[in-house]
Amino acid sequence: ADVLLWRNQKLSATLLFGVTAIWYLFEVVEYNFVTLFCHICITTMLIVFIRSITAEYFGWNPPKIPELISNEDAFREVVSTFHRRLNELLRKFLHIAGGNDPLYFFLVLTSLYIISVIGSIFNFLDLLFVGFLCMETLPYLYARYEKEVEYHAGQMTKKASKMYKRFDSRVLNKIPRGPVKEKKRT
Repeated sequence: ADVLLWRNQKLSATLLFGVTAIWYLFEVVEYNFVTLFCHICITTMLIVFIRSITAEYFGWNPPKIPELISNEDAFREVVSTFHRRLNELLRKFLHIAGGNDPLYFFLVLTSLYIISVIGSIFNFLDLLFVGFLCMETLPYLYARYEKEVEYHAGQMTKKASKMYKRFDSRVLNKIPRGPVKEKKRT
Protein backbone atom coordinates (compact mmCIF):
# COMPACT_ATOMS: atom_id res chain seq x y z
CA ALA A 1 0.00 0.00 0.00
CA ASP A 2 2.86 2.39 0.79
CA VAL A 3 4.38 1.77 -2.62
CA LEU A 4 1.09 2.24 -4.50
CA LEU A 5 0.18 5.39 -2.55
CA TRP A 6 3.71 6.79 -3.08
CA ARG A 7 4.40 7.11 0.64
CA ASN A 8 7.81 5.56 -0.01
CA GLN A 9 8.65 7.73 -3.01
CA LYS A 10 12.10 6.27 -3.71
CA LEU A 11 10.81 2.69 -3.90
CA SER A 12 7.75 3.70 -5.96
CA ALA A 13 9.85 5.70 -8.41
CA THR A 14 12.44 2.91 -8.66
CA LEU A 15 9.72 0.33 -9.34
CA LEU A 16 8.08 2.56 -11.95
CA PHE A 17 11.45 3.25 -13.60
CA GLY A 18 12.36 -0.47 -13.62
CA VAL A 19 9.08 -1.54 -15.21
CA THR A 20 9.33 1.29 -17.74
CA ALA A 21 12.90 0.18 -18.60
CA ILE A 22 11.73 -3.41 -19.10
CA TRP A 23 8.85 -2.25 -21.29
CA TYR A 24 11.29 -0.07 -23.27
CA LEU A 25 13.64 -3.02 -23.80
CA PHE A 26 10.89 -5.30 -25.05
CA GLU A 27 8.76 -2.87 -27.04
CA VAL A 28 11.00 -0.12 -28.37
CA VAL A 29 14.33 -1.93 -28.68
CA GLU A 30 12.47 -5.19 -29.48
CA TYR A 31 14.65 -7.20 -27.15
CA ASN A 32 13.59 -10.84 -26.89
CA PHE A 33 12.67 -12.27 -23.47
CA VAL A 34 14.78 -15.40 -23.92
CA THR A 35 17.78 -13.32 -24.96
CA LEU A 36 17.34 -11.00 -21.98
CA PHE A 37 16.99 -13.96 -19.61
CA CYS A 38 20.16 -15.56 -21.01
CA HIS A 39 22.11 -12.28 -20.74
CA ILE A 40 21.00 -11.85 -17.11
CA CYS A 41 22.11 -15.43 -16.35
CA ILE A 42 25.46 -14.88 -18.06
CA THR A 43 26.04 -11.66 -16.14
CA THR A 44 25.09 -13.33 -12.85
CA MET A 45 27.40 -16.25 -13.53
CA LEU A 46 30.28 -13.90 -14.36
CA ILE A 47 29.71 -11.88 -11.18
CA VAL A 48 29.62 -15.02 -9.02
CA PHE A 49 32.71 -16.37 -10.81
CA ILE A 50 34.69 -13.14 -10.31
CA ARG A 51 33.53 -12.94 -6.69
CA SER A 52 34.62 -16.53 -6.05
CA ILE A 53 38.05 -16.01 -7.63
CA THR A 54 38.67 -12.76 -5.76
CA ALA A 55 37.44 -14.32 -2.50
CA GLU A 56 39.93 -17.15 -2.96
CA TYR A 57 42.72 -14.73 -3.84
CA PHE A 58 42.12 -12.26 -0.98
CA GLY A 59 41.00 -14.84 1.60
CA TRP A 60 37.38 -13.64 1.81
CA ASN A 61 34.38 -15.89 2.38
CA PRO A 62 33.06 -17.39 -0.87
CA PRO A 63 29.55 -16.27 -1.98
CA LYS A 64 26.68 -18.27 -0.52
CA ILE A 65 23.31 -18.94 -2.13
CA PRO A 66 20.60 -17.49 0.10
CA GLU A 67 18.45 -20.16 1.72
CA LEU A 68 15.29 -18.34 0.69
CA ILE A 69 15.99 -19.19 -2.95
CA SER A 70 16.65 -22.87 -2.33
CA ASN A 71 14.20 -23.45 0.52
CA GLU A 72 11.76 -26.20 -0.46
CA ASP A 73 9.15 -25.23 2.15
CA ALA A 74 8.97 -21.65 0.84
CA PHE A 75 8.47 -22.95 -2.70
CA ARG A 76 5.71 -25.33 -1.57
CA GLU A 77 3.99 -22.51 0.32
CA VAL A 78 3.98 -20.30 -2.77
CA VAL A 79 2.60 -23.13 -4.93
CA SER A 80 -0.01 -23.98 -2.30
CA THR A 81 -1.16 -20.36 -2.07
CA PHE A 82 -1.37 -20.09 -5.87
CA HIS A 83 -3.33 -23.37 -6.03
CA ARG A 84 -5.77 -22.27 -3.32
CA ARG A 85 -6.41 -18.89 -4.97
CA LEU A 86 -6.86 -20.47 -8.39
CA ASN A 87 -9.44 -22.90 -6.98
CA GLU A 88 -11.26 -20.02 -5.27
CA LEU A 89 -11.30 -18.05 -8.53
CA LEU A 90 -12.64 -21.05 -10.48
CA ARG A 91 -15.30 -21.70 -7.82
CA LYS A 92 -16.50 -18.08 -8.06
CA PHE A 93 -16.39 -18.21 -11.85
CA LEU A 94 -18.52 -21.37 -11.97
CA HIS A 95 -20.96 -19.93 -9.42
CA ILE A 96 -21.45 -16.79 -11.51
CA ALA A 97 -21.46 -18.66 -14.85
CA GLY A 98 -24.14 -21.00 -13.47
CA GLY A 99 -26.58 -18.09 -13.39
CA ASN A 100 -26.81 -17.92 -9.61
CA ASP A 101 -26.15 -14.17 -9.56
CA PRO A 102 -27.46 -12.38 -12.69
CA LEU A 103 -25.99 -8.98 -11.79
CA TYR A 104 -22.47 -10.36 -11.49
CA PHE A 105 -23.04 -12.51 -14.57
CA PHE A 106 -23.68 -9.46 -16.73
CA LEU A 107 -20.93 -7.47 -15.01
CA VAL A 108 -18.41 -10.22 -15.72
CA LEU A 109 -19.57 -10.57 -19.33
CA THR A 110 -19.31 -6.82 -19.85
CA SER A 111 -15.89 -6.66 -18.17
CA LEU A 112 -14.55 -9.55 -20.23
CA TYR A 113 -15.84 -7.94 -23.41
CA ILE A 114 -14.20 -4.62 -22.54
CA ILE A 115 -10.93 -6.40 -21.74
CA SER A 116 -11.11 -8.30 -25.05
CA VAL A 117 -11.60 -5.03 -26.97
CA ILE A 118 -8.69 -3.42 -25.11
CA GLY A 119 -6.63 -6.57 -25.70
CA SER A 120 -7.22 -6.36 -29.42
CA ILE A 121 -5.85 -2.81 -29.43
CA PHE A 122 -2.72 -3.48 -27.35
CA ASN A 123 -0.33 -6.38 -27.33
CA PHE A 124 0.11 -8.31 -24.08
CA LEU A 125 3.23 -6.50 -22.89
CA ASP A 126 1.69 -3.08 -23.50
CA LEU A 127 -1.43 -4.19 -21.66
CA LEU A 128 0.66 -5.34 -18.70
CA PHE A 129 2.55 -2.05 -18.70
CA VAL A 130 -0.64 0.03 -18.82
CA GLY A 131 -2.09 -2.14 -16.03
CA PHE A 132 1.00 -1.62 -13.91
CA LEU A 133 0.97 2.09 -14.64
CA CYS A 134 -2.67 2.29 -13.53
CA MET A 135 -1.91 0.22 -10.44
CA GLU A 136 0.97 2.54 -9.59
CA THR A 137 -0.83 5.87 -10.14
CA LEU A 138 -4.57 5.40 -9.55
CA PRO A 139 -4.41 4.73 -5.77
CA TYR A 140 -2.32 7.88 -5.31
CA LEU A 141 -4.72 9.95 -7.39
CA TYR A 142 -7.70 8.46 -5.54
CA ALA A 143 -6.18 9.33 -2.16
CA ARG A 144 -5.55 12.87 -3.37
CA TYR A 145 -8.97 13.48 -5.01
CA GLU A 146 -11.12 11.16 -2.90
CA LYS A 147 -14.15 13.48 -2.53
CA GLU A 148 -14.47 14.16 -6.25
CA VAL A 149 -14.06 10.48 -7.13
CA GLU A 150 -16.64 9.42 -4.53
CA TYR A 151 -19.15 11.95 -5.86
CA HIS A 152 -18.78 10.87 -9.49
CA ALA A 153 -18.69 7.17 -8.60
CA GLY A 154 -21.93 7.62 -6.66
CA GLN A 155 -23.56 9.30 -9.64
CA MET A 156 -22.40 6.51 -11.97
CA THR A 157 -23.63 3.85 -9.53
CA LYS A 158 -27.09 5.44 -9.42
CA LYS A 159 -27.28 5.56 -13.22
CA ALA A 160 -26.05 1.96 -13.56
CA SER A 161 -28.57 0.82 -10.95
CA LYS A 162 -31.42 2.51 -12.84
CA MET A 163 -30.26 0.94 -16.11
CA TYR A 164 -30.06 -2.52 -14.51
CA LYS A 165 -33.54 -2.16 -12.99
CA ARG A 166 -34.95 -1.24 -16.41
CA PHE A 167 -33.09 -4.16 -18.04
CA ASP A 168 -34.28 -6.49 -15.29
CA SER A 169 -37.93 -5.44 -15.62
CA ARG A 170 -37.97 -5.38 -19.43
CA VAL A 171 -35.81 -8.42 -20.26
CA LEU A 172 -34.79 -10.66 -17.36
CA ASN A 173 -38.20 -10.93 -15.70
CA LYS A 174 -39.76 -12.02 -18.99
CA ILE A 175 -37.50 -15.08 -19.27
CA PRO A 176 -39.50 -18.15 -18.20
CA ARG A 177 -37.89 -20.18 -15.44
CA GLY A 178 -38.64 -23.74 -14.49
CA PRO A 179 -38.81 -25.13 -10.96
CA VAL A 180 -35.50 -25.47 -9.16
CA LYS A 181 -34.49 -29.07 -8.44
CA GLU A 182 -32.72 -29.84 -5.22
CA LYS A 183 -29.46 -31.74 -5.46
CA LYS A 184 -29.14 -35.09 -3.78
CA ARG A 185 -26.37 -35.11 -1.20
CA THR A 186 -24.61 -38.43 -0.61
